[in-house]
Amino acid sequence: MDRARRLPSRRRLLQGAALAAVPSALLPTTRATARPRAVDYPLAEWVPASTSNYTAANRPSTYPVDYVIVHVTQETYADTLAIFQNPAKKVSAHYVVRSEDGHIAQCVRERNVAWHAGNWDYNTRSIGIEHEGWVDQPEYFTDAMYEQSALLTSAICDTYGIPKNRDHIIGHVEVPGSDHTDPGPYWDWPRYMDLVNSV
Repeated sequence: MDRARRLPSRRRLLQGAALAAVPSALLPTTRATARPRAVDYPLAEWVPASTSNYTAANRPSTYPVDYVIVHVTQETYADTLAIFQNPAKKVSAHYVVRSEDGHIAQCVRERNVAWHAGNWDYNTRSIGIEHEGWVDQPEYFTDAMYEQSALLTSAICDTYGIPKNRDHIIGHVEVPGSDHTDPGPYWDWPRYMDLVNSV
């Protein structure tokens, strides 16, 4: 026997035999990454706003959620997310919808109060959805954007019991005291509301 070559110890042999006896179904196939769900809407990507740009709350316990407010960013999708992540900007929305493909980012949890409406009462009682684009450039309002946004709005209305009508799904321009014009004259409200109600 070659003394330079070490044989496994009895203990090592027993450990190997025990491991071989464990059914493979009981062994994890990936590392466990148990984290709380970051998004409220399963199709959204979590891109958090700075905590300096919204108010932590526990809605709907602290405030009822009665409205969905439709916005247009007047910025690109990427720039909008960067603005929400900048603590000096003091602005945010719950969601941002990308023009090209309708991809959705969630920036503020629905339980919290995003600073999007310019009216504290409406901020506390609404979910804000920004849409990439400019009010005077209707080419940004793509089929994918309308469809994905309508699915999101419908889900929010279902969650909070918000009626799916124009009294409760409003544009930023309709918020009392607002000096904004979005979503603007090219936003197709009849089409959007049909989509919201067809889900």
